[in-house]
Amino acid sequence: MNELILTRYIHFIGIIIVFGMVLAELVLIQDKLKRSVIKRIFILDGIYGAFSLIVVGAGLYLWLVIGKPAEFYTANPLMHAKVGLFIIVGILSIWPTVFYFKNRKGEHDQMIAVPAYIKRIIQVELGLLVLIPLLATFMAQGVGL
Repeated sequence: MNELILTRYIHFIGIIIVFGMVLAELVLIQDKLKRSVIKRIFILDGIYGAFSLIVVGAGLYLWLVIGKPAEFYTANPLMHAKVGLFIIVGILSIWPTVFYFKNRKGEHDQMIAVPAYIKRIIQVELGLLVLIPLLATFMAQGVGL
């Protein structure tokens, strides 16, 4: 398998895992959760963070090193929109991560109230993550140049 194909594959699998982890967080989040569940969600959130870094690393490698010429991406406003959405998702993810971090330790059976904004943020993250591959699909076809 050549380097370009392997990097694209890593990028693609990373995107799927990032989406899956955010979806899992949304499925698990409720108004009240046991600390033990928050700890599990915190682990999922860590996987999400790690694979986000993999997506960024592979994406930058594709953009700047082995993909199409960097100008193809750099000149396209859809690329900037795609990167911007990913950055927004990353920034939004800070609030749930901080909540999980602060509430993961303690009595496992203790119930913790989850602020409504946590679920709302996860929903927005998921919605934005759905748009990113759409922008990438258009971009790959030269739309925006």
